[in-house]
Amino acid sequence: MRSVVQDYIESILGDCTADRSGAVADYIPELAAAEPDRFGVCVASADGYVYEAGDSRVPFTIQSISKPFTYGLALADRGLEAVDAKVGVEPSGDAFNEISLDRESGRPRNPMINAGAITAASLVAGDDDAATFERIRRAYSAYAGRELQLDEAVYESERRTGHRNRAIGHMLRTVSILEDDPEPVVDRYFRQCSLLVDARDLAMMAATLANNGIQPLTGEQVLAPHLVERVLSVMTTCGMYDGAGDWVSGVGMPAKSGVGGGVLAVLPGQIGVAVFSPRLDIHGNSVRGVQACRRLSRELELHFLHVSRGARSAVRASWDLVDRPSRRRRTPEEEGVLREHGRRARIYALHGDLRFAGAETVVREIARRSDDLELLVLDLRRVDEVAGVARRMLAELRERLRASGCEVSIVDPDGVLPEPEHDDQSWPPRHGGLDGAVEWCEDDLLARYGSPTCSLEHVALEDHPLVAGLDAGQLAVLRELLRPRTAAAGDVLARRGDAPVGIHLILSGRVTVSVDGPDGRPRRVATLSAGMSFGELALVAGRPHAADVHADGPVDLLVLDPEAFAVLGAEAPAVRLGVVEGVVTRIFETDGRAARAIATRTLAGAGGEPVPSPA
Repeated sequence: MRSVVQDYIESILGDCTADRSGAVADYIPELAAAEPDRFGVCVASADGYVYEAGDSRVPFTIQSISKPFTYGLALADRGLEAVDAKVGVEPSGDAFNEISLDRESGRPRNPMINAGAITAASLVAGDDDAATFERIRRAYSAYAGRELQLDEAVYESERRTGHRNRAIGHMLRTVSILEDDPEPVVDRYFRQCSLLVDARDLAMMAATLANNGIQPLTGEQVLAPHLVERVLSVMTTCGMYDGAGDWVSGVGMPAKSGVGGGVLAVLPGQIGVAVFSPRLDIHGNSVRGVQACRRLSRELELHFLHVSRGARSAVRASWDLVDRPSRRRRTPEEEGVLREHGRRARIYALHGDLRFAGAETVVREIARRSDDLELLVLDLRRVDEVAGVARRMLAELRERLRASGCEVSIVDPDGVLPEPEHDDQSWPPRHGGLDGAVEWCEDDLLARYGSPTCSLEHVALEDHPLVAGLDAGQLAVLRELLRPRTAAAGDVLARRGDAPVGIHLILSGRVTVSVDGPDGRPRRVATLSAGMSFGELALVAGRPHAADVHADGPVDLLVLDPEAFAVLGAEAPAVRLGVVEGVVTRIFETDGRAARAIATRTLAGAGGEPVPSPA
């Protein structure tokens, strides 16, 4: 199916083609030979997918669009402080080739005008002039994702006629902004402006900036994220010269233009845009390039200050243990304790990117409910990124909750919240899944509020709930037919689809019942412990097992094999009936627990607070 985005790009190209105002740059003789009606548009996503239309593969020289990339290279080589000492970051309001410096600081006002760009070129490291230019060329190539080449004809034309830029270079030398002979530096600047690109190259260079300095196709970190922020900031305020204010208000994307007819724009985190059309306006910007970018910004809502909807909370949902218990099956006494005290533990499911605003909603929501909490879980499975400020806010929240007697845990299987540098600021315990975190909360509450006999570690046969309806004589008959069995961690006790293997009464240890999820990975259905059983439904119904069962650790069991179950039916039908009644009683108890859970979840939902599945 043809892409609607491609159709839209082509419609913008068609609508803007009719505008033939403006003229090609003629102060550089080679540029005056450009075909004035060439027109190409290219948009690249932050993951490297490209849409292009028109003359997007026609080569032209990069010219002043080179400036932010050389500025970024200088920042990487020298550091912010050293570069700031030589060139400012303030808009000039002057033409791009003005021979002037800031009256107060004595520096070029910003690196997007020629004086600042020549200064930035002087700050790029290299053993000699040739090596320094080669580093610039290779850096541009890394942004574009292919090797860029010099247009010798344009370079020679600039070198022969670039007297104004030479004057700027000598002015910079007289005030010691340039510390050596300005001629090699100005020549380097001529060369960087003469590198050949096409609109697709520029779109990929812009997409690299949009992708936090990582080239989308090669994966190379071309520029550090904190330097990308600086480069984009200067592009926003200074990139379109004395038309920058009109550009920011009308288009709202960091951008840079060049007299070769190119315009490059960046929407951080989303896309890079490039337009090529040689006809220029009075500011030296491509007429059609500006027009196409305005259309893209307005109709695709790309303005970086556009808010499509009010900020939403980073808290997707929250619930307590009464609303949503774990999948571990509990004894009746344990269930009573958890019903009474389950409101003391709460789970918060978060989503999206956690930056300041998102973290603020999390902190505010938790603080509103924190007075009665003793355990809290942050579920980060749907969080994509946790910014530094959010990490600090969550760490401070955790410390305050701990001070008030509330322990905090996280579910973070993908490690979106990295461990801090100091051990005393770590996040123990971490859980790979939500159900494990909920079980951790339950175990803690049972340890605090349950009786010593609340959680059974071992149960004798006569105390097992499944045989509660048998008298001593019937129990003796059953005991003779039961087969002892032990298992170690990981041992498979039953497989889905297998014929019934018998009723397994758990005397000690734990087993997990699981089924395969849609992704083929096992999903836990329940965890069973001492005093519980499995396999009874398959045996009584005479059907294959519906789930896998494996031991979590050492397990002691008593097994009533299918053959022994048949013997009971023939020789002791009353005992068999008592076992079946025990099975039915357990089913009713399980249904009752499920009904109570559904009821409490329905009440929570009626209060406007969804309770999602922990899967």
